[in-house]
Amino acid sequence: MATFQLELVSPEKLLLSRQVDMVIIPAAEGEMGVLPGHAPMIVALRGGAIRVTENGQVTESLFVAGGFAEVTPERVTVLADEATPLSEISRANAEARVAEAEAEYNAAAMASPEKRDAAMARLLSMRSMATLAQAS
Repeated sequence: MATFQLELVSPEKLLLSRQVDMVIIPAAEGEMGVLPGHAPMIVALRGGAIRVTENGQVTESLFVAGGFAEVTPERVTVLADEATPLSEISRANAEARVAEAEAEYNAAAMASPEKRDAAMARLLSMRSMATLAQAS
């Protein structure tokens, strides 16, 4: 089966760099599956799960809080604002982060539209993290 190079980079370090069969990324417009030979594009990411498939099975599931992905026919590079394996996310931590994001959003009520939008994006991302923590 054909493969392509997947690289997942967070601000702290390179988290993943290897050949994979397929990856599903949480694009801003919705879930996006990438296979070898995909059309080139750059997409914004929303908070959600990246699922890596190798040999027909999902081998990695990671939460990303947002960022960008560059897709080429031979490579996918994900530049994530934050990335954590789903197995390392606790429900309590996720719920605490949702509460923090809700407080930030409420505090931004009288701020500029840009700050309100950024606070809402963070809140939605943290809610996605909590949903994924509940499911795992």
